[in-house]
Amino acid sequence: MVITWYGQSCFKIQSGETVLFADPFDKEIGLTPPRGQANIITISHQHHDHNNSEPLTGEPLIIDGPGEYEFKGVNIKGVFSYHDSEEGKKNGTSTIYIIEMEGIKICHLGDLGQKKLTEEQQEEIDGVDILMVPIGGTWTIDGEEAAEIINQIEPRIVIPMHYKIPGLTIKIDGVEPFLKEMGVSKKEAVDKLTIKKKDLPQEDTEVVVMKI
Repeated sequence: MVITWYGQSCFKIQSGETVLFADPFDKEIGLTPPRGQANIITISHQHHDHNNSEPLTGEPLIIDGPGEYEFKGVNIKGVFSYHDSEEGKKNGTSTIYIIEMEGIKICHLGDLGQKKLTEEQQEEIDGVDILMVPIGGTWTIDGEEAAEIINQIEPRIVIPMHYKIPGLTIKIDGVEPFLKEMGVSKKEAVDKLTIKKKDLPQEDTEVVVMKI
């Protein structure tokens, strides 16, 4: 499996010939929107920095809400969540996706704004291997809240997302406050994460910082 980050909350997850894109964004945020062929697109919520499926080619299955899905050997579960800490009163709702490919369980938290997961959400996410977590604050949880969520989930690998990078016009925090909360010194960012189930960390949670 190969995971590539495009910035904001957008990832490409590829297993063999099967390609899934999560939360593709539009050019209004200052970054280059993802392009390429997709089999599956997951959309956490209908904001322009998360739902731009138009540049992606093929005839993808587009998933944009809670439920259970299976396509091309990929199992996906969408779980309801809030986009803010006031039960959706400010920013509405979002969807958490649990994606199973190659025996690896990936969780994309979308624009999670809840400071803590509910028991039901925790049960759905239980046993996740790779967690993609927003850390930028303002529109989502911040670095400190993300660290607490990670302690709830205890994944093998954590990939931060939805934070300030060069070019991004949205005003949110950078990655540093999150790394400090996690007790991680400066991390060298990687272009891609290539991972097999047998290579997953078995002891401590590993933080992987990616670059676009």
